[in-house]
Amino acid sequence: MEFSEKLRNIRISKGWSQRELAEKSGISERTIQNYESGSVMPKKRSSYTVLAETLGVEEPVLLDQNIDFVLRANEQYGSAAMRQAMDLVADVKALWAGGEMEEADVDEIMHALQEAYMEAKHKSVKRKKDR
Repeated sequence: MEFSEKLRNIRISKGWSQRELAEKSGISERTIQNYESGSVMPKKRSSYTVLAETLGVEEPVLLDQNIDFVLRANEQYGSAAMRQAMDLVADVKALWAGGEMEEADVDEIMHALQEAYMEAKHKSVKRKKDR
């Protein structure tokens, strides 16, 4: 389940409106709406922490398996890298949609692709610095 679905389901289970979650968390209602629609994801881990604390759940409950990769790309290389990481995850998910591969195998391949991406990004940044 994606972050957007998890956030919405937990909020609804609390009986809260988006406005109530916004007021309790200090995150704008528009941002909550964007998170729940899936059009935007938090760019910082602290946003997940605030939402988890506000909702009374452990932070990992809100996270999907690829968020660490996306957040790490953002922290190390900026928002352009974050968008590239999100696109990579979306493209790979689309490739495997409806496939017959075991989930553990998919996770291993995804992890290998993430590591290859981060290594390539690191080399690219290093080359730019060396110029």
